[in-house]
Amino acid sequence: MRRIARSALAALSLAAAFTALPAGAHHSYAMFDMTKVVALDATIVRFRWQNPHSFIEANVAVKGGAELWAVEMNSPNNLVSEGWKRTTLKPGDKVKLYIHPLRDGSKGGSYAGVRLADGKTLGTVK
Repeated sequence: MRRIARSALAALSLAAAFTALPAGAHHSYAMFDMTKVVALDATIVRFRWQNPHSFIEANVAVKGGAELWAVEMNSPNNLVSEGWKRTTLKPGDKVKLYIHPLRDGSKGGSYAGVRLADGKTLGTVK
């Protein structure tokens, strides 16, 4: 009986350890260069207010046109504490996005802040 209990405890411990690993990896910021902040003049294409992370898709002005960038944000619960609402951004809004860029140079990053058209600034960049 004692051997079965030990085996069951060992199996349960292993299952718990492997279950916890994906959750820890999910919240990694390793793909972003958190030592840099890039400012982008952007026009909002889509704002997704969703769990576990909200997202901004925006056209960023470049010579001769625009490039579509994706910006990963925090959860709506955390964004509310910064003053965000589901309706803060809508398609066509012109903003200045502040992001921690992707390390691989792709067109995207992690949200650091935004300056809205009315001059209001949200996020850690003021």
